[in-house]
Amino acid sequence: MTDLRPSRRSLLLLAATSLPTPALAQVYPDRPLRFVIPWPPGGTNDIVGRLVADGLAHRLGQPVVIENRGGAGGALGAEVVAKSAPDGYTLLLGGSGSLTINQLVRKRLPYDPATAFAPVGMIGSGANVIIVHPSVPATNLRELQAVARAANPPLNYASPGVGSTGHAAGALITQVLGVEMQHVPYRGTGPAMNDVVAGRIQVFTNALAPMQPQIEAGTVRALAIAGPRRNAALPNVPTTGEAGFPDIQAATWYALFATGGTPPDRVDRLFAALSATLADGDIRKKLEDGGLDVEPSESPAAFARFVAEDAARWEPVVRRAGVSVE
Repeated sequence: MTDLRPSRRSLLLLAATSLPTPALAQVYPDRPLRFVIPWPPGGTNDIVGRLVADGLAHRLGQPVVIENRGGAGGALGAEVVAKSAPDGYTLLLGGSGSLTINQLVRKRLPYDPATAFAPVGMIGSGANVIIVHPSVPATNLRELQAVARAANPPLNYASPGVGSTGHAAGALITQVLGVEMQHVPYRGTGPAMNDVVAGRIQVFTNALAPMQPQIEAGTVRALAIAGPRRNAALPNVPTTGEAGFPDIQAATWYALFATGGTPPDRVDRLFAALSATLADGDIRKKLEDGGLDVEPSESPAAFARFVAEDAARWEPVVRRAGVSVE
């Protein structure tokens, strides 16, 4: 008679094939992702982050839930991501202020910027715009210099927070113009912009997106673009170089990060989704309409090199401007 009982080998094979393979057990992502924007709603970070989050959700096949966590120049939100599980499910909208400037001006941070984050890729950047309230009798930087020198008490300038790009840029302006102005920090661009429009703040330097409606409405006045070329959205506003102050250069960049230690294959998955998002014509146009130059990275490794180089560029600027936070 033929023995119909399964052999030991066939039983072992059957058992092995019934177990989930790593590829099937580790499908990523298989649940919603958390996207921390380290600034309050209403500013450029929030605008950029929400556009990118929608694109990522579509391409990853999972909801991307926004969490605004402002404070400490972006350090509070960055800390949330730095201390999350390194599994690719907690993301950070990082930037020149919340990461680069913050680590240069703050003597103590609750995380190590060198290891706390896994760079995924650049989204884009935009030169900051220098604006004043219409009550300030200045239409260019030379006139602002004269007004600031004569002001008693000094003019004040807002920033989205201590340690932000706006803080460093404002301090740089005072140094290059050779004037005294009082720094007034806020918890984000939105609250700062509200006080500029209300006339409680005279000078503000920030990315274009949250300023553009007020510039077009005439509730604030744009004096200069703090970059090497004019902005297509404000073609009549000169650059700081054209205005006679080429040393005033301040651009804000925005990028995607995961928690440090996130597996490389998950970083690559996020990078692919981000690249596809930035290639989407509708999303790209909305970012560009907000004054952003969309600049996707070649790879996560290339973006990591950019982050290191950016810190090296800003370090002497911050030191020269004397920006420091205990």
